Amino acid sequence: MPIPKGAALDPGQTRATILRAATDLLYQRGLDGIGVAELCTTMGVSKETLYRHFGSKEGLVCEVLQARSDRILRWVHEAVAAAGDDPTAQLAAAFDALTQWHGEPTFRGCAILNAATQHHDGPARAVARQHLDRQLDVLTDITRRAAVADPVATAKQLLALRSGATVLADHHGDPDAARLAKAAALTLLAAQQRHAAPGQPGSAGPAA
Repeated sequence: MPIPKGAALDPGQTRATILRAATDLLYQRGLDGIGVAELCTTMGVSKETLYRHFGSKEGLVCEVLQARSDRILRWVHEAVAAAGDDPTAQLAAAFDALTQWHGEPTFRGCAILNAATQHHDGPARAVARQHLDRQLDVLTDITRRAAVADPVATAKQLLALRSGATVLADHHGDPDAARLAKAAALTLLAAQQRHAAPGQPGSAGPAA
């Protein structure tokens, strides 16, 4: 929402307003789809205000992406927590959340990975790596409690399914991508639980 001219806003409120507006604009248009001048005009702020709060467009982009990562991870944690203590139910909930997201009319894929693809060698890539690491942590927590033999490797496979489903939903327009990825994820988790050797770390069986 543009900031009314002459409005008396405190710095924190101004910063938050810019972040909200820029998040939607950059997601819909892409990092290179809108320049600083148009970005400021659309948001109703001056270039001086933007630079004072974020230093540059790149600084704004990094904060937008970090804030988006924080919001996504809160959403994932909430979905997992609402599923209860069973790791299989938690994993299913993580993929069900994808289905909901992919069905939103404004869905344009993962803004963070989109940005890292556009600016592969810039700060966006560092945010994307951290974002993937944070998702991997959630999935690793699930696989550890599911007592699979190699929780980290299994979590990486699950992350590949999550990320791949979003790519298919966005670029291939596949409305079933998340549902199919969920089925594959649950099959993988069950198989890894069956193959965990009794008595070894991560095993569901009793120690020898």
